[in-house]
Amino acid sequence: MQFADRIDAGRQLAAMLMRFARRADVVVLGLPRGGIPVAHEVAARLAAPLDVFLVRKLGVPGQPELAMGAIAEGGIKVLDATLIRDLGIPHALVEQVAVRERLELERRDVLYRDARRPVVVRDRTVILVDDGLATGSTMHAAILALRQQRPARIVVAAPVGARDTCERLRGLADDIVCVAMPEPFRAVGDWYEEFAQTSDEDVKRLLAPRGTSTAATRTSPSRASDAVSEVRERAVPLKGDPSQYDALLDGIGDARIVLLGEATHGTHEFYRERAFITRRLIVEKGFTAVAVEADWPDANRINRYVRGISTDEDAAHALGDFGRFPIWMWRNAEVLDFIGWLRTHNDGRSEDGRAGFYSLDLYSLRASMQAVLRYLDRMDPAAGGRARRRYSCFDQFGEGMQEHGYAASVGVHPSFEREAVSQLVELHRQRADYAGRDGRIAADDGFYAEQNAHLVKDAETYYRTMFMGREESWNRRDRHMADTLDELMRYLDRVRPHARVVVWAHNSHVGDARQTEMADRGELNVGQLVRERHRADAVLVGFTTYRGTVTAASAWDGPPHRRHVRPALGGSYEQLFHETRIPRFLLPLRTDLTLASALHAPRLERAIGVVYLPETEAAIHYLWARLPGQFDYVLHFDETRAVEPLERSALWEAGELAETFRSGL
Repeated sequence: MQFADRIDAGRQLAAMLMRFARRADVVVLGLPRGGIPVAHEVAARLAAPLDVFLVRKLGVPGQPELAMGAIAEGGIKVLDATLIRDLGIPHALVEQVAVRERLELERRDVLYRDARRPVVVRDRTVILVDDGLATGSTMHAAILALRQQRPARIVVAAPVGARDTCERLRGLADDIVCVAMPEPFRAVGDWYEEFAQTSDEDVKRLLAPRGTSTAATRTSPSRASDAVSEVRERAVPLKGDPSQYDALLDGIGDARIVLLGEATHGTHEFYRERAFITRRLIVEKGFTAVAVEADWPDANRINRYVRGISTDEDAAHALGDFGRFPIWMWRNAEVLDFIGWLRTHNDGRSEDGRAGFYSLDLYSLRASMQAVLRYLDRMDPAAGGRARRRYSCFDQFGEGMQEHGYAASVGVHPSFEREAVSQLVELHRQRADYAGRDGRIAADDGFYAEQNAHLVKDAETYYRTMFMGREESWNRRDRHMADTLDELMRYLDRVRPHARVVVWAHNSHVGDARQTEMADRGELNVGQLVRERHRADAVLVGFTTYRGTVTAASAWDGPPHRRHVRPALGGSYEQLFHETRIPRFLLPLRTDLTLASALHAPRLERAIGVVYLPETEAAIHYLWARLPGQFDYVLHFDETRAVEPLERSALWEAGELAETFRSGL
């Protein structure tokens, strides 16, 4: 039996796979390059999403067909330790082969995907396609690598294969489908009338989302119209009923980290819905902690309150340490309600079963130093004296750490990094001893103190990098937040294994920076780092709005105003969502690949922080992004209102006069 070409082979293979047609849980992955034309035909006939699975076999030096392991996208590396040991292959040589193959893997990822994120395969049936199976070494490596992403089922499919190879692979995959297994087999190309080499351009063309050009970089009106129709058809409307987030919770599944964003730092709906989703995650899925974009000492007071170990009489008092700009971010009505709920939820539960409230940010250098000193003065006065001497170098700058940062960055004054690191190292060495003195509470206090010392070290670096360029200080801050999250999860795992954490932060921290113009500036963020470190265990959720009001300042350190949010710019995701005429909805981008493809083209996305300047909105409050790669899910609220600060000044109450805006400006 011979196939006319790979297209013909794909069609015949698809006919044997029709039991998988039109199933929402099926994805088709082709092995490059020859497997892509075959996989393209299979995916088209099954009405299934298509992607490439990038895997590189690690061939034994001198015997490249003999695989000693494989590497795959997402940082996956699988090694045959027994073979490597039996052949006496040095570790350095294994790494040399791995580095060479990883460079090729990265080249193909950039070339083939054009910044698209790989499809999610966890809990799905994956049909893994190649144009033929001779020795099967690459397919063998692909199966091993794919298993690391925890698909529900792997089906190996090829038009033709050697019988012994297919039988061997059957032991690795859940199923194997071959149109023909001729004997003698000889070579894959012998079973095709036309078997020309598939080029990189062929692969790129076949993988391009339907209806798009691989050269497109901006959104044409016709494509925008198509996207509006897809969103209108596939969005999940939010109507306020208790089950409205069932699709989101189902998609979260067993993920350990859920990052909930916000497009502003002052929108009532964003705070309210984050709190509601978080309640369900805690109650229904056993999440053990909330970690927010705030300072560690301030959040620790809340943590002690919600876990029933503080003297604060109510939630309002527990929020008392949030006293610096921007005070409304956490001292607002929605956070107050959530803190009260969390305390009530925890009451009556065992100490280990209570959910906590933590922070990730690094702006509290002074407060964190004081927290370290208070802890050591209580646990070890001599160590407290050493810490006080180390931290005394900061005193000459008072509260003006930016002045220290500038002086150190230009060489006028030495940095204080050595002192901060020395204190962190000593505290880390002594923590186990301190913790052994008074059980769980002492262990908690030791962890909190060490995190404060870690914050001092990173904050000192942050203030020095402020004058080296925005990307340096931004990256330092987000690395600190991601590292703090990892430390928190490791600590919680000791008490409740497999701890699960909800993160509250701005979209600019939560969404994957690699899918925005931030990457062009050399910036990374928490969402990117969490995806790189935790892969399928992370779920990223973004929030958007078209217009309304927002609590924000007009300048840094200024008082909060209740300001009007202008209608979103034309060419933005928010404008596109507004055109659907659905007031509130959920976009399941992680699970609906048709929807993700419709929104793949880059568009503007609005980001409002603690300062909002409508007059220069286009210049400072928008960035280019690819939403389906940036987030797994998106919640859109077309019209929103300002979050209510606990201290509602006359200025905030007065608001500002409504303006008349031309839509799309």
